[in-house]
Amino acid sequence: MIEGLVTFWTSSGLANLDLGSFAMIGLACVLFYLAIVKDYEPLLLIPIGFGMLLVNLPETGLITPPNILTKEPGGLLYYLYQGVELGIYPPLIFLGIGAMTDFGALIANPRSLLLGAAAQLGIFITFLGALLLGFNPQQAASIGIIGGADGPTAIFLTTKLAKDLLGPIAIAAYSYMALVPIIQPPIIKALTTPEERKVRMTALRPVSKAEKIVFPIMVTIVGSLLVPSSATLLGMLMLGNLFREVVATDRLSDTAQNALINIVTIFLGLSVGTKTEASKFFNPEFLKILLLGLIAFSASTAGGVLFGKLMYKLSGGKVNPMIGAAGVSAVPMAARVVQKLGQEEDPKNHLLMHAMGPNVAGVIGSAVAAGMLLALLG
Repeated sequence: MIEGLVTFWTSSGLANLDLGSFAMIGLACVLFYLAIVKDYEPLLLIPIGFGMLLVNLPETGLITPPNILTKEPGGLLYYLYQGVELGIYPPLIFLGIGAMTDFGALIANPRSLLLGAAAQLGIFITFLGALLLGFNPQQAASIGIIGGADGPTAIFLTTKLAKDLLGPIAIAAYSYMALVPIIQPPIIKALTTPEERKVRMTALRPVSKAEKIVFPIMVTIVGSLLVPSSATLLGMLMLGNLFREVVATDRLSDTAQNALINIVTIFLGLSVGTKTEASKFFNPEFLKILLLGLIAFSASTAGGVLFGKLMYKLSGGKVNPMIGAAGVSAVPMAARVVQKLGQEEDPKNHLLMHAMGPNVAGVIGSAVAAGMLLALLG
């Protein structure tokens, strides 16, 4: 009897709980607080936090791989993680994003592509900074992509180049995405004047249905020919958008932007959480990644705003430079930040649709940037 009790105790999670696991469980609770109380990206932070919680509860066996010799199956989270390992979940997320996104603002104002490109500046600045801090080129690229403010892209590139950093990079990427309304306003205000923020832009031209149908097809062809390694993310993004615009595929569009993306988000979040074991998470590299991620995101915001200021000058004051901040890939949060700041200066100023152009351009830009880094370093 006593021996059985001793065996029960030694095999329990309580007996095997160490300080690192306890700290990670606390960090998971912080993510729950941010998601539930502060409403910061709850659809992502809750499954990530729960995956973090599960993987740091000792003796659960949830991430145990299958044993070929004994034919014992692996844990549930081991199998769910294969969708990340094989690069399946991020493209499916892009499929859903494409189905949810209206590219009309970008089509109506093609110059927005330049703002979306400028807002990828942080990726390459941080890549160089990470190299200086001792990361290898593949790790540096994976850290730099945080500047695109696109969680699926960061996960996709990291699984290809630096799997060992997936947990910290994913946490940093999604945390900074969630903090867009806090991080961006001070940067935008520091780089623009009240007069620039008050600029009212002329209404965008109407975009025909034919243009909206041709656009995703042409972007897929041109983008994939220029950067073939971007075809996975870019192609799924544009396929989802084509579903949205073709009347005959309404059912597919509805599935992609609702059921499919919700299911994949759950699996992706739980899978990312499994890479946050205490033994791998608490080290100086994690703090470096958090700092570099913040630099990446801030530099990307600044790059977009500064290019917006250039367009403001060249257009004779017709472009509000704040819309450049929406060139990061956080759709539609970054565009909403621009709209809010514009109305703080002028309650009748409506910048949301103008900001959506750079915003969706940023999604395309981050996918292309990831493709370029993958082609160079993969």
